[in-house]
Amino acid sequence: MVKEIERAGFPVVHICTVTPISLTVGANRIVPAIAIPHPLGDPGLDREEEYKLRRKIVETALHALTTEVDEQTIFEVK
Repeated sequence: MVKEIERAGFPVVHICTVTPISLTVGANRIVPAIAIPHPLGDPGLDREEEYKLRRKIVETALHALTTEVDEQTIFEVK
């Protein structure tokens, strides 16, 4: 689906826990997530640390969304 949305002219970021699958389906902008049951969080962290982690993932995705890419690119969360 990400390829079809991009073909329509809309940039897409695929946040996923298994990046090889994103590469296989042809996603252009890929942001690694945390774990399958908790892609955008880590219940082992305290509330404040989990908020920071989620914010980093979303900020990375927004950065990826505004970045021109010519090939599949994985944007690491820092």
